[in-house]
Amino acid sequence: MEGKALAYRIANVADDKRAEDIVILEMKGISLIADYFLICHGNSEKQVQAIADEVKEAAAEQNIFVKRIEGYAEARWVLLDLGEIVVHIFHKDERSYYNLEKLWGDAPRLKLEENHL
Repeated sequence: MEGKALAYRIANVADDKRAEDIVILEMKGISLIADYFLICHGNSEKQVQAIADEVKEAAAEQNIFVKRIEGYAEARWVLLDLGEIVVHIFHKDERSYYNLEKLWGDAPRLKLEENHL
């Protein structure tokens, strides 16, 4: 699955677990880390972990395996490295503090329309 299509698939998975304020940033030419960042948040540690679990499972179904997971036990900011995509799942209290959308403000946002979520 191509990176952009996978980003939308992961956005759908996060949405199914009631992730909030889902944003996909296109990082091509901006960051060497990944082509896309997906950023979202949950309202509790359990929800953040549930979103992360579902993202990991959905990626595995596409034969994409998580290269690295950070922050899962604390569930305040979980980072999943899927290669072309880095998924950032915040606890709602942490998201505004780190404000990745502002940090990477020059990155174009992909449109999330009803047919993508």
